[in-house]
Amino acid sequence: MSRAVQITFDCHDPIGQATFWAEALGYDIPGPPGVRLEPDEDPFAAWQRFVEDLGIDMQPEDFRAAIEDPQGHGPRVFFQIVPEDKTVKNRVHLDVRAAPGLQNDERMQALEDECRRLQKLGAQRLERVDPNPPMETGFIVMADPEGNEFCLD
Repeated sequence: MSRAVQITFDCHDPIGQATFWAEALGYDIPGPPGVRLEPDEDPFAAWQRFVEDLGIDMQPEDFRAAIEDPQGHGPRVFFQIVPEDKTVKNRVHLDVRAAPGLQNDERMQALEDECRRLQKLGAQRLERVDPNPPMETGFIVMADPEGNEFCLD
């Protein structure tokens, strides 16, 4: 029997990370349980009201955030505050499939286009690996706004 997974990021800014990754992956930021959000409503403000209405005194270091695949296929991604900084390369990273089915120059152009879009959202470009058939189709290594490495693949 297979198991569903949630991907969890330790970070300093759960709202910033959730906002970046929701845009990067085309995910949604869900509202609180039982709360229907209007299309332009801020989900983080809705969560703040929800927690306050429960009488919980939430400190900034207690805040967390999540994003979800609107089609329900991809894993939920969760962001939690930790006090320590990121100090070394990730041992696990995300491969963001930005050019499915594309090959060679067309593939790399699609990856470059996505790289530029994500840089405008706060990501950093780290390295480009060009195609080297038959084993390598090419990818771009990037880092999110808090320095977590990921690949555009």
